[in-house]
Amino acid sequence: MSDSSSDPALPLVAHLKELRDRLLRAILAVLIVFIVLFPFANDIYAFVSEPLRSILPPGASMIATEVASPFLTPFKLTLFAAIFIAVPYVLYQAWSFIAPGMYRHEKRLAIPLLVSSIALFYAGAAFAYFVVFPLIFAFFTSVGPEDVAIMTDINRYLDFVLKLFFAFGLAFEIPIAAVIMIWAGITTPEDLAKKRPYIIVGCFVLGMLLTPPDIISQSLLALPMWLLFEIGIVCGRMLIRRRDEKAADDSVD
Repeated sequence: MSDSSSDPALPLVAHLKELRDRLLRAILAVLIVFIVLFPFANDIYAFVSEPLRSILPPGASMIATEVASPFLTPFKLTLFAAIFIAVPYVLYQAWSFIAPGMYRHEKRLAIPLLVSSIALFYAGAAFAYFVVFPLIFAFFTSVGPEDVAIMTDINRYLDFVLKLFFAFGLAFEIPIAAVIMIWAGITTPEDLAKKRPYIIVGCFVLGMLLTPPDIISQSLLALPMWLLFEIGIVCGRMLIRRRDEKAADDSVD
């Protein structure tokens, strides 16, 4: 039996129609989640801002410096939350579109990678919220001048945390990137291991570029990136070992 896809080829117009339908389904999913979440927009913002509000000094509070901010800021956060929640379904639609053109052995690897990438992105966002935010906000609020009142603008705070959510979610995708490069033959686990000193420096450089200018948040991003790089090497070695064992079994047969 051939190792190629068994799905019949579709003409270009049919491909474009299917792409349109799947894009509409993805957008509709985000819209439905947004409509469900919107009545709780203020509660969602309260949850996201809790790491800062819980450590504000007595008498300090968050403020809105623009007229429309009390409405637009929770609205924007709810939209991002809807996209965040609907990501598995959106990626499922993307997978359903490209899967018919993939070989069977590619599908066997792509499905675990897709599921793992979603889980790792969520894990990165959770790490930022539960570990990084309390530490950096406690640091920021403790080092300011004593006669300066802390009153953070709600929109500026949202932009700040969304940037960190994205940075940590993206950083946690390092094992997936390493496995894909090894599987594609771009590199090998041994070559990646030899580049470890450069990777470590690169992790701290990315930590400096993607996080606020303080050593705490930079280190909290760089160190997990390094650890995830090591996990990617281990997973890549396991992938190579399984591929070699399968090749040996096929040669025996």
